[in-house]
Amino acid sequence: MKTSRVRIGGQSFPLHSLNTIVIGSGAAGLNAAVRLHEFGQTDIAVVTDRFGAGTSANSGSDKQTYYKLSLSGDRPDSAFDMARDLAAGGSMHGDIALAEAQGSLEAFFHLVGLGVPFPHDRFGAYVGYKTDHDPRQRATSAGPLTSKLMFEALAAEVRHRKIRVFDGHEAIALLAEGRGAAKKVIGAVALDKKKLSSRNRGFTLFNAANVILATGGPGGMYEHSVYPESQTGSHGLLFEAGAVAHNLTESQFGLASVKFRWNVSGSYQQVVPRYISTDERGGDEREFLNDYFPDMGALATAVFLKGYQWPFDPRKAVDGGSSLIDILVHEENVVKGRRVFLDFRRDPGGGGKLAPFEPSLLGPAAYGYLERSGALMATPIARLRKMNGPAADLYKSHGIDLAREPLEIAVCAQHNNGGFRGSVWWESSLRGLFPVGEVCGTHGVTRPGGAALNAGQVGSARAALFIARRRAGRPLAAAAFVRAAKAVVLEKHGQAGAMINREKTGSLAPEACVAEVRRRMSSCAAAVRDPEEVRVEKARARELWLRARREIRVASARDLAKAFKALDLALTHAVYLEAIGEYLARGGKSRGSYLVPDPAGRPPHPLLGERWAFSLSGPGDFVNANILEVRLDAADRVRRKWVPVRPVPAADGWFETTWDDFRKDRIVVEEG
Repeated sequence: MKTSRVRIGGQSFPLHSLNTIVIGSGAAGLNAAVRLHEFGQTDIAVVTDRFGAGTSANSGSDKQTYYKLSLSGDRPDSAFDMARDLAAGGSMHGDIALAEAQGSLEAFFHLVGLGVPFPHDRFGAYVGYKTDHDPRQRATSAGPLTSKLMFEALAAEVRHRKIRVFDGHEAIALLAEGRGAAKKVIGAVALDKKKLSSRNRGFTLFNAANVILATGGPGGMYEHSVYPESQTGSHGLLFEAGAVAHNLTESQFGLASVKFRWNVSGSYQQVVPRYISTDERGGDEREFLNDYFPDMGALATAVFLKGYQWPFDPRKAVDGGSSLIDILVHEENVVKGRRVFLDFRRDPGGGGKLAPFEPSLLGPAAYGYLERSGALMATPIARLRKMNGPAADLYKSHGIDLAREPLEIAVCAQHNNGGFRGSVWWESSLRGLFPVGEVCGTHGVTRPGGAALNAGQVGSARAALFIARRRAGRPLAAAAFVRAAKAVVLEKHGQAGAMINREKTGSLAPEACVAEVRRRMSSCAAAVRDPEEVRVEKARARELWLRARREIRVASARDLAKAFKALDLALTHAVYLEAIGEYLARGGKSRGSYLVPDPAGRPPHPLLGERWAFSLSGPGDFVNANILEVRLDAADRVRRKWVPVRPVPAADGWFETTWDDFRKDRIVVEEG
């Protein structure tokens, strides 16, 4: 890496020139840096807002899942089986699914080699279990903090390899040159948050032949979110650069605690806690599920199934299915304005036509699971401590004792299955830009639990291999970089100055901008999506974005990073709503993890009334045979394109030809 200074528009800026920068410091980004170094590309650096502040280091569940090819038991498995199962979730390209499946074991054992404590038996078998949308037992876990353990192991390896980390640097723009298919990324602009009060506002320029972007999902777009508060995403950077996104309609929602943001999946549900709602002050306690189930056995079994059928799924919202619970929580919380809690202190109490809970009332599979786990105890907290003690300890470490107080929950945004399009080497529509992890939307409509962790490790490894083999060249000469980057640098620097010096009257605070984004997305683009509301709100979202560019004001330079994040979220939510609106205009109905009200459908329960009526998207629908791609053009218009879903490639494993291609370096090649 070469460090120098350049002058643009009368200002002096630090310039770091190197082969590759990795923006983001989660498990996917750090893996990209480690793998690049392993493959021999050492002219690299990590650029991050705050090291360790993202989703990887700060999220999890009862036993956070890593999904991979089966490694135990007597049931056969193959990468093609796994690829077909990944693609079966809908709107996932088959070649990407095959790459994720084929690379899953290498990625998994790379983590094992770095010390992530995935459990195995005395014969060395990494045993598995079944998770949501998983037809087999491919899931494994290192406990509630799997992704944190991954982050820690990869961070230790980054330090061991002495890879440079620019901590406290907020990326605010990608830099590119060229047009159309020839457009390529040449670096990025970041704010050095320690130098925001300096004359150049802390602007730091990175001149890079390649940019790996690993900044996660846009968690900051929703009021009810299980993303860490520090996780806001940076999708606006890619939209402004013109990168093509796809499947932005497909986000995942599920029950999570709100005081401490954590998924309440798996064991938290399998121990059958009591669901209660109260008024705002905590009075008028009701076990609200009792009204919607014919008997306690049906209610308790639905709660148990919510454990591994955790994401909201409209297909499971009818006939007493587990996702009816999400709708009922939403009804209590959002429609009626009541607070909702899981109570682990007591069993569900029944009442009216429902008998009090006892384990014998559960369905055979649920009862057998608890019995085999030795967890037929008298209370939910006792069952949880027996089945998964660390899941209870985790809340206690954050000041919440499940044995003494109920746990407040809501239906929360949890994951974005869509994101930016990538090739089978995870290169975006812009040459030299590689989105990895959640920002790269490979997952389609539904995915097995834990598939995202696998995709982040496989995708970042493949991007690293491609760069090491095909993009190992030098960045632009400093003079050429300045010529190409000048316009964007001046625009962003001028924008920073305007936000500091803008008059207070008629201005927009970053906090107010973000609050409006969150209200809008939670109202019409979360687990319930009303077509008419989306039609109205997408226009208002664009108005907010345009207004934010003109009117956002900060009190001092110290708040510039906050202001640029607000601008990023304003743009991101506007593009997302355009994509959702296009999906609905094409006749898209309920699928994945969201419900689209439809008067021609039927409500999930008679007591919920016709306003909850919905219809499911069918396999022959246009929106299921095609994937929606969107991008922002040079005039700031959202361009839309529907492309057919690519199937899983046919097997072609003839050793002699593969060996010949491998020896002659024809494996790692440019692909669309």
